[in-house]
Amino acid sequence: MIIANAEIKGVYMPLSREFKETVMELCKNPEYRKALLMEALESYLEGDIAVGNSLLRDYLNGTQAFGDVASEINMLEPSLRRMLGPNGNATVRNFFALLKACQQREGIRAADMIHS
Repeated sequence: MIIANAEIKGVYMPLSREFKETVMELCKNPEYRKALLMEALESYLEGDIAVGNSLLRDYLNGTQAFGDVASEINMLEPSLRRMLGPNGNATVRNFFALLKACQQREGIRAADMIHS
């Protein structure tokens, strides 16, 4: 599992440029993107919201889709970034709209992700 941001002893550490480039390169592979979404969903279902948010940030950063997805779910990009940040607290409506938009981008459904 790839975790984009680390929180060590309460210190938030931003992505390095090299890490961002690596994730962007990996996200060129559709199977990797689907696996990233699957890991995010599994993390949320296991109650690990911080990891789920981090993985969705990896997906959106890696696919350079923050702006497009924010528009699709009628949200400003900075708001979406905050929602997935370390102190993010998404509403259920926004969270599921985000998951739906990401799934549609990849042509998958949550049920397919769970049963794969």
